Amino acid sequence: MNKYELAMVLSPALDEEGKVAEVAKVQATLERFGAKIEKVDDWGKRKLAYEIKKVNEGFISFTTFESPAGAPAEIEARMRIMESVLRYLIIRKEA
Repeated sequence: MNKYELAMVLSPALDEEGKVAEVAKVQATLERFGAKIEKVDDWGKRKLAYEIKKVNEGFISFTTFESPAGAPAEIEARMRIMESVLRYLIIRKEA
Protein backbone atom coordinates (compact mmCIF):
# COMPACT_ATOMS: atom_id res chain seq x y z
CA MET A 1 0.00 0.00 0.00
CA ASN A 2 1.32 3.40 -1.05
CA LYS A 3 0.32 6.88 0.12
CA TYR A 4 -1.12 9.25 -2.47
CA GLU A 5 -2.58 12.73 -2.61
CA LEU A 6 -5.38 13.71 -4.98
CA ALA A 7 -5.68 17.40 -5.84
CA MET A 8 -8.77 18.41 -7.77
CA VAL A 9 -10.48 21.55 -9.00
CA LEU A 10 -14.27 21.41 -9.31
CA SER A 11 -16.47 23.68 -11.39
CA PRO A 12 -17.53 26.92 -9.66
CA ALA A 13 -21.03 26.53 -11.16
CA LEU A 14 -21.83 23.88 -8.53
CA ASP A 15 -23.84 24.89 -5.49
CA GLU A 16 -22.85 23.65 -2.01
CA GLU A 17 -24.95 20.47 -2.25
CA GLY A 18 -23.59 19.71 -5.71
CA LYS A 19 -20.01 20.19 -4.54
CA VAL A 20 -20.53 17.86 -1.57
CA ALA A 21 -22.14 15.29 -3.87
CA GLU A 22 -19.20 15.41 -6.32
CA VAL A 23 -16.63 15.06 -3.52
CA ALA A 24 -18.63 12.10 -2.14
CA LYS A 25 -18.70 10.53 -5.61
CA VAL A 26 -14.91 10.85 -5.89
CA GLN A 27 -14.43 9.37 -2.41
CA ALA A 28 -16.72 6.46 -3.32
CA THR A 29 -14.58 5.86 -6.43
CA LEU A 30 -11.44 5.86 -4.27
CA GLU A 31 -12.94 3.35 -1.85
CA ARG A 32 -14.18 1.13 -4.68
CA PHE A 33 -10.58 0.60 -5.79
CA GLY A 34 -9.35 -0.27 -2.30
CA ALA A 35 -8.23 3.14 -1.06
CA LYS A 36 -8.36 4.11 2.61
CA ILE A 37 -9.04 7.84 2.87
CA GLU A 38 -6.91 9.46 5.57
CA LYS A 39 -7.61 13.19 5.22
CA VAL A 40 -9.76 15.54 3.14
CA ASP A 41 -8.65 19.18 2.97
CA ASP A 42 -11.28 21.42 1.37
CA TRP A 43 -10.00 24.87 0.42
CA GLY A 44 -13.32 26.16 -0.85
CA LYS A 45 -13.77 28.47 -3.84
CA ARG A 46 -10.54 30.10 -5.01
CA LYS A 47 -9.41 32.21 -7.93
CA LEU A 48 -7.26 30.16 -10.30
CA ALA A 49 -3.86 31.30 -11.57
CA TYR A 50 -5.03 30.78 -15.17
CA GLU A 51 -8.27 29.92 -16.93
CA ILE A 52 -9.32 26.30 -17.28
CA LYS A 53 -12.11 25.72 -19.83
CA LYS A 54 -12.81 29.49 -19.83
CA VAL A 55 -13.34 29.51 -16.04
CA ASN A 56 -11.12 31.47 -13.63
CA GLU A 57 -12.50 30.16 -10.30
CA GLY A 58 -13.00 26.71 -8.83
CA PHE A 59 -13.51 24.65 -5.69
CA ILE A 60 -10.18 23.18 -4.63
CA SER A 61 -9.90 19.99 -2.60
CA PHE A 62 -7.01 17.75 -1.51
CA THR A 63 -7.52 14.13 -0.43
CA THR A 64 -4.79 12.01 1.15
CA PHE A 65 -5.31 8.27 0.80
CA GLU A 66 -3.54 4.93 0.92
CA SER A 67 -4.13 2.37 -1.84
CA PRO A 68 -2.56 -0.43 -3.89
CA ALA A 69 -0.18 0.59 -6.66
CA GLY A 70 -2.62 0.02 -9.55
CA ALA A 71 -5.50 2.04 -8.09
CA PRO A 72 -4.42 5.58 -9.17
CA ALA A 73 -4.58 4.66 -12.87
CA GLU A 74 -8.12 3.32 -12.44
CA ILE A 75 -9.17 6.36 -10.40
CA GLU A 76 -7.79 8.75 -13.04
CA ALA A 77 -9.70 6.91 -15.76
CA ARG A 78 -12.95 7.50 -13.84
CA MET A 79 -12.19 11.15 -13.02
CA ARG A 80 -11.33 11.95 -16.63
CA ILE A 81 -15.01 11.54 -17.62
CA MET A 82 -16.52 13.51 -14.72
CA GLU A 83 -17.78 16.78 -16.19
CA SER A 84 -17.65 18.85 -13.00
CA VAL A 85 -13.94 18.06 -12.41
CA LEU A 86 -11.91 20.74 -14.21
CA ARG A 87 -8.48 19.39 -13.21
CA TYR A 88 -7.07 16.60 -11.07
CA LEU A 89 -3.66 15.28 -10.13
CA ILE A 90 -2.67 12.20 -8.15
CA ILE A 91 0.85 12.16 -6.73
CA ARG A 92 2.62 9.51 -4.70
CA LYS A 93 3.77 10.78 -1.32
CA GLU A 94 7.06 9.65 0.15
CA ALA A 95 6.76 7.57 3.29
